[in-house]
Amino acid sequence: MRIGIDATPAFCQGAGIGRYSRGLLRSLAAVDHQNEYRLLRPRQVRFALPPWPANFEERVPWFSERNLAIVWHHLRVPLPAEVFTGAVDIFYSPDFVLPPLRRARPIVTVHDLSFLVQPECAEANLRTYLNRTVPKAVRRAQLVLADSVNTKNDLARLLGVPEERIVVVYPGVEDAYCPIDDEARRTEVAQKLRLDRPFLLTVGTLEPRKNLVRLLEAFHKLTQTFPHELIVVGRPGWMYREIYQTVGRLGLHSRVRFLGFLGEEDLPVLYNLADLFVFPSLYEGFGLPPLEAMACGTPVVCSNTSSLPEVVDGAALQFDPRDVEGMAAAMEEALGNPGRRQEMAARGRQQATRFSWQRSAEQLVSLFEGMES
Repeated sequence: MRIGIDATPAFCQGAGIGRYSRGLLRSLAAVDHQNEYRLLRPRQVRFALPPWPANFEERVPWFSERNLAIVWHHLRVPLPAEVFTGAVDIFYSPDFVLPPLRRARPIVTVHDLSFLVQPECAEANLRTYLNRTVPKAVRRAQLVLADSVNTKNDLARLLGVPEERIVVVYPGVEDAYCPIDDEARRTEVAQKLRLDRPFLLTVGTLEPRKNLVRLLEAFHKLTQTFPHELIVVGRPGWMYREIYQTVGRLGLHSRVRFLGFLGEEDLPVLYNLADLFVFPSLYEGFGLPPLEAMACGTPVVCSNTSSLPEVVDGAALQFDPRDVEGMAAAMEEALGNPGRRQEMAARGRQQATRFSWQRSAEQLVSLFEGMES
């Protein structure tokens, strides 16, 4: 069977969907040596992926990522993906939308419906684009994959997708996210990032849905009691200026540091060095960072909304993300009780073993082969 995949996010995106796509493609290459895969990617890429086995081939049209979107979604007569992949039996898109297709049977992953659930948190142009393309994609798709039961329920409730066409395929966690006892490596990263005091960590794109303004307000309440810094990892996304303004308003310049995007060589060590991982998001389709933190043995404090109870399943302290006092109380409870943090770390490591890229890839191959019959 020939399977086309839009590999654009794996090669071009740094944050959640890019990391999801890279993890899934690496595992597909490891578990499936029978089917033929044609990975469509733009000419210019930001991330290199390891050499593929013989049944995987990259197809590279003379287009940038932006121009691929134009020829698929903005031309009066859009170009089918098979123009670039050649004839395929199935075409899988891991990033919300489907390109035009001639004969291939379409599968799409919809990671979340935040543009419908939290529209005030989405940049206007992106919200308009997703409102136009995602409903069309889920109508066309023979299968719609969701990252969580919560997203499956949202797809049925908000877009009317029949439940029998929705399959939950949980993301996994890379092997690099694990407890790291190598003191030389830990010291190297601590010195590189100038980590000279204990810290809390949060990871995610700087945008309103990640709820960082309330996190800063909650963290401010702890600064007289605890010596910690707050380390923020993630690129600026959209509507993020209030985050920086809040740091100034609360006088937190000496206690909050923004490290920007960190590659996978340093991020697992950073999780390991943190006393506490905090994830105050208003809405998630899954939530890779809390899973990665748990896999590293870092105690997690996170929101009690959307998919996050599925991800942590009792292994983390949870709070209402709109309640600043409750958020501060949860962080204070964890920071002030080393025994509780140790218990949370152990439960988190156990919970993280439920999620595996190998299992995700094997499930996806089974879905592909089920569509052939």
